[in-house]
Amino acid sequence: MDVQTLTFIIVGLSFALYIGIAIWARAGSTNEFYVAGGGVPPLANGMATAADWMSAASFISMAGIISFAGYDGGVYLMGWTGGYVLLALCLAPYLRKFGKFTVPDFIGDRYYSQAARVVAILCAIFICFTYIAGQMRGVGVVFSRFLEVDIETGVYIGMVIVFFYAVLGGMKGITYTQVAQYCVLVFAYLVPAIFISMMMTGHFFPQTGFGATLSDGSGQFVLDKLDGLSTELGFAQYTEGSKSMIDVFAITGALMVGTAGLPHVIVRFFTVPRVKDTRISAAWTLVFIAIVYTTAPAVASFARVNMIDTINGKDGSGTEYAEAPAWVKNWERTGLITFNDKNGDGKMFYSAGKIDDPNSANEVKVDRDIMVLANPEIADLPAWVIALVAAGGIAAALSTTAGLLLVISTSVSHDLLKRTLKPDISDKQELLAARLAAMIAIVISAYFGINPPGFVASVVAFAFGLAAASFFPAIIMGIFSKKMNKEGAIAGMVTGITFTAAYIIYFKFVSPELNAPAHWLFGISPEGIGLVGMIVNFVVAGIVLKLTAETPVEIQEMVEGIRNPKGSSAAHAH
Repeated sequence: MDVQTLTFIIVGLSFALYIGIAIWARAGSTNEFYVAGGGVPPLANGMATAADWMSAASFISMAGIISFAGYDGGVYLMGWTGGYVLLALCLAPYLRKFGKFTVPDFIGDRYYSQAARVVAILCAIFICFTYIAGQMRGVGVVFSRFLEVDIETGVYIGMVIVFFYAVLGGMKGITYTQVAQYCVLVFAYLVPAIFISMMMTGHFFPQTGFGATLSDGSGQFVLDKLDGLSTELGFAQYTEGSKSMIDVFAITGALMVGTAGLPHVIVRFFTVPRVKDTRISAAWTLVFIAIVYTTAPAVASFARVNMIDTINGKDGSGTEYAEAPAWVKNWERTGLITFNDKNGDGKMFYSAGKIDDPNSANEVKVDRDIMVLANPEIADLPAWVIALVAAGGIAAALSTTAGLLLVISTSVSHDLLKRTLKPDISDKQELLAARLAAMIAIVISAYFGINPPGFVASVVAFAFGLAAASFFPAIIMGIFSKKMNKEGAIAGMVTGITFTAAYIIYFKFVSPELNAPAHWLFGISPEGIGLVGMIVNFVVAGIVLKLTAETPVEIQEMVEGIRNPKGSSAAHAH
């Protein structure tokens, strides 16, 4: 059976499973729609949170970045995992104690202000749309290759599937589909990694294969070979990296604090019955995340070696284009691999530099988002493994998209309508508003998926930077500072997100030609500027606090109560 037929079967079966679960777990009330009725077992919630967490950025793009950037790509591993620990230990128990399951709800009540609530709603929607753009792009990339449709059609198919279980089932439907999606994506990630590790190093575990010698008889370590290939071809040494320390620190910091402020992950801690279950669920999530994250560097390294060997040939002189491996031709049809025969010798050659630069020897452009998806094909693995990876990529992208859509619909129906504009709205009307908001959000996200502002992980990094600059300081000060008032929090959020968004927009859209270390503020890239935005937020909030009225005494007493997470009550839907 060929790859395409198998892909249709495996992806089709996974879709049928997701839609079936959505129909079984469809929400009948706002409490079920928002927090799955607060009755999800910790193990299932841990698995669902991990699926929510491991988006298309983790599954598709992270190993691709590490594969191309080497040591520099490690910032994503450090930032995302560190951020999760920060969230689970420092924020989740306190937010759960407060009992408000959305970030705008927490900010609106803690800062005793509807204006603060509205600012938080706008920030949540802006962050989530930025994040979704990356996910929908991931869906499009998968479909374009494996179903042989263009990226636009791929995005539309993904849109329809998400619509079914996100709009029908709400958090209840999403949680149980994400459990299924985690099983699909982790299996899809590990199977090819184990296969390739066995083939290249003889090690069953990719984590140990990553540091082992190659089984081709050369006695060379995987990373030594990569270092040699990288320097030969004009790239920076794979294990050294070229980013400045300040930029590495800023990106890691922005990803960490941004992660801790992401609204779609915070809401997860309200779907379990008790606070004790929150902690158990957080521990399980860490285990499930670690399985994929410890495998990613190995996947990246193996893919890089195999890619260079198959394009440049074992002798390093190039491969005849007419005899190019099938994976090159397959991905070329999607436009994600481009070949430009500069010297007219009919051979493909991959090296540093751009394919349109006459001074560069490089003749092949490879999109970094394809590395995980193309890996089984590059290694010449069986067709069922290739189809499985396609299903895994789609599962990863769809699981996070659904979680983000829920945040957008909740921000509109619960935070904006119920808590701000129309407090007397009925439960049924609120549920309808949530579903309509999710439908509109799906349509807008499809547009961003078709016209993304960058490759998947880069777009996601921007979302984390925006969360770091807006939500994180407001949440931290809301929990650990009794004195912080509404004026300070609002001013901090507005300046933080405005500064960060302006910096990203300037270097990515207005003047992309200036997007280089020489022009960056303090040498910090747009991916890491969220950390500076966070500092701006804290500073502005502190200055405004000094110039405005004190926080009411009852709010200070409430904050004192939040700081002791023991004996937390159930999540309040209203």
